[in-house]
Amino acid sequence: MNDKSFEIRENLFVVVSAPSGAGKTSICKAFLKRHPEVHFSVSYTTRAPRPGEVNGKDYFFISENEFKRKIAEGEFAEWNENYGYLYGTSKKTLELFSKSDQNMIFDLEPNGAMALNKACEGGVYVFVLPPTLDDLMVRLRRRACEVEEAINTRFEKALAEINNIMWYNYIIINNNLDEAVDYLHSIYTAEKSRTERLTNKLNRFLNKGIVS
Repeated sequence: MNDKSFEIRENLFVVVSAPSGAGKTSICKAFLKRHPEVHFSVSYTTRAPRPGEVNGKDYFFISENEFKRKIAEGEFAEWNENYGYLYGTSKKTLELFSKSDQNMIFDLEPNGAMALNKACEGGVYVFVLPPTLDDLMVRLRRRACEVEEAINTRFEKALAEINNIMWYNYIIINNNLDEAVDYLHSIYTAEKSRTERLTNKLNRFLNKGIVS
């Protein structure tokens, strides 16, 4: 029996996940430029904004106390801790989405993606891999202003996450950003045509000869 809180069939929501340094956020941003009709799910987080990030666009940046209040009041469909900071997806986001005709994309850490999969039926889950583990270490060293121990911690966590990817629907190897976005575009396009997402349109067609 399905115990998930939300069940979405016609709307398409794609969850892009990856270990730290694999490039999922860059892929999502490039995909959204190609598909401005797709709504981006803005998560909540307790970490500080990075250079260029905008509150309400990239994340909702809130205090740890405010985040914990939202947990206590049951406001999150999923939430998790990642490197000492809290991240979560609002239930209201999913409720509004389920009542609209929009499609949506999520940029989530692996723990968040797994939690959302348990809470919500109907998502498409995509995991982004680096070309090699050596490439991942290079990317971690480039992006992180951290000591060697912290970089190694991120790498070890990435290995654990990569070893738990068989439940995802699709894998994208991010060897080249444009190519990776092409793969995500192909997944999105194909999933929009799945029979179960077109049930109402097919019924209208069978009853009245109208698909749109």
